Amino acid sequence: MTDDVRNVIVVGSGPAGLTAAIYTARAALEPLVIEGEPSSTSDQPGGQLMLTTEVENFPGFPTGITGPELMQSFRAQAERFGSEILTAKVSRLDLSAPPFSVWVGGPEGDPTYRARAIIIATGASSLMLGLDAERRLLGHGLSTCATCDGFFFRDQDICVVGGGDSAIEEALFLTRFARSVTVIHRRETLRASKIMQERAFANEKLTFLWNSVVEDLIGDQRLEGVVTRDVETDELTTHPFTGAFVAIGHRPNTDLFADQLSLRENGYLQTFDGRSNTSREGVFACGDVQDDWYRQAITAAGSGCMAAIDVERWLERQGH
Repeated sequence: MTDDVRNVIVVGSGPAGLTAAIYTARAALEPLVIEGEPSSTSDQPGGQLMLTTEVENFPGFPTGITGPELMQSFRAQAERFGSEILTAKVSRLDLSAPPFSVWVGGPEGDPTYRARAIIIATGASSLMLGLDAERRLLGHGLSTCATCDGFFFRDQDICVVGGGDSAIEEALFLTRFARSVTVIHRRETLRASKIMQERAFANEKLTFLWNSVVEDLIGDQRLEGVVTRDVETDELTTHPFTGAFVAIGHRPNTDLFADQLSLRENGYLQTFDGRSNTSREGVFACGDVQDDWYRQAITAAGSGCMAAIDVERWLERQGH
């Protein structure tokens, strides 16, 4: 345990968390960034971009950049201005009153760190299918973001797994690039809104595989096919899809503070007044942990900037 009370601790290290670190460091607040552990799926250091191959829509990189390279640049810039980055997993927080307490390594005993302000940037995790091949093929034909990766599937036959608004929105977007898009849904009707269904059924590039679930993904280095199972007959079919997009939802990483901060009905952290303020004075949130709409690296980075400025102004008002 340290007796020092830091100005700010950033929990999480994706585009939101590291941008918050850059801005708070430049404001001489000496932030500590607890970035998570590589073995964890819910707080992967660098966020979901660490699982992305090419990023071509982040401003400033006209020829594109890989997700891990982009996040390494974020990290190096944060460190350049004096951010301290700790590769560890936060096991517990006490947000009842400042200075806030943070435990690393275990939830028992005295807190490891204390801070006057906390920035939460723990992100969200894409819900996956639970197949062994997913980790191997994610970023190699398998994706969770059509906006990020759709361009790479031009003139290919691909599929989207899901039946809600997000899945149909992704499928419609992908028809701009792919030769054909097949929506795989476990039921015989979509869950998407009526207007989204009308758009989908009117699109000639979209076809539907009803009452089906994905049983396996084929390919060692890159996706070469998708095996589906008919839930009524158990018949297995292999489809030569070279791209697959999983769109069955996201889960915000809020377990650490769900009983301490206000959440929206869908589980995302609630922020107020168009800023990063949470329901607890001195605790701020940015990135995908509070954004269920845009979910882009650039918007996450922008909200990290907002959180840093909000923290700086709040600390100033507190006399720090």
